[in-house]
Amino acid sequence: MPAIFNPRFLLCLLVIGFFTGCSDADKYRNYPPKATGPWIAFGDSLTSGYGGSRGKDYPTLLSQKLGIAIENQGIPGQTTGQAMGRVDAAARNSPRVVLLCLGGNDGLQQIPRETMFKNLSEIISGFQAEGSFVVLIGVRSATLRDKNEDGFEELAERKKAYYISNILKDVFTDPRYMSDQVHPNDAGYEKIAERIAKELQPVLEKLK
Repeated sequence: MPAIFNPRFLLCLLVIGFFTGCSDADKYRNYPPKATGPWIAFGDSLTSGYGGSRGKDYPTLLSQKLGIAIENQGIPGQTTGQAMGRVDAAARNSPRVVLLCLGGNDGLQQIPRETMFKNLSEIISGFQAEGSFVVLIGVRSATLRDKNEDGFEELAERKKAYYISNILKDVFTDPRYMSDQVHPNDAGYEKIAERIAKELQPVLEKLK
């Protein structure tokens, strides 16, 4: 008697195989990190804390929340192209985790998105080659509709980087959290740090 095909059984096997066969170690590169150096926040003015008080930048606030030292390597005004010039020096310190937040100045200078994402891809590769776990933090475009979101999400998936979308989510449109049209104030950076701390929780244990 021929076997009866059961599509529900096949679907069940596929679902079980998906959830048991794809671990976070497969999803993210260098998880846990191979590098043993410090955590660094690598970016521009949104990382340096421009617009806020001294010590109120998001890397300092995040460091306090996580109990992990984080070096702030944010330089105001830098584009992704300019930041590429300091990747080698930063990577030589074997940063365990890299919080990467760049792209805002590319948009303000009308640098093509294709160029921006190509540069970000090379920056990620530079750090990953040293064993770093890269956290890619998205930056929305300066348009009514965010034209960067899909690009950041695709890049993170392709490079196996951990992705946190739009650093200014719930901050950019609220004057209570902004010091000017682009940069947060102290309350804004606090909100950003709180959100990043929360979004890192699923992977945090293996990053310490």
